[in-house]
Amino acid sequence: MSCTTRHLSRQWVAASASAILIAVVILVALAASPPATAQPAAPPPAASDADLVRSDRFRRLAAELRCLVCQNQSLADSNAELAVDLRDEVVRLMRTGADDRQIKRHLVERYGDFVLYRPTFEPRNWALWLGPFLMLAVGAAVVWRTSRRRTQSVPVSSE
Repeated sequence: MSCTTRHLSRQWVAASASAILIAVVILVALAASPPATAQPAAPPPAASDADLVRSDRFRRLAAELRCLVCQNQSLADSNAELAVDLRDEVVRLMRTGADDRQIKRHLVERYGDFVLYRPTFEPRNWALWLGPFLMLAVGAAVVWRTSRRRTQSVPVSSE
């Protein structure tokens, strides 16, 4: 392997590692950042269930929560009986004055992290968040090592 090729290979590995590190830092920052807009603590007392279901807040929550029996559908998209029950539970919690974070926490405690389309960045979910980057790093290392061995095993002909 020529000196230039070896130098470029090392640069590629360093650039790949830097990109992975930057991606992980961005994911951590996104997972730890607070919501962009504050949610009202409680709906107005005159709000009926129909008004709550039509509200932007309910639609946003229903889109962020997963139907537990459907194949990758949100509560907003699903017509399953359990999805209807979960929507009713979300409306009930909204009526009691729970904010979005409290509603999500309640549903996660009851049904597990699967109910969230975007799981939280916690140690029990690190494999989910960091797994793809780890696999990319392992793949890059394997490619780098294989290419390095291949160039070292080729005999240099001296004519």
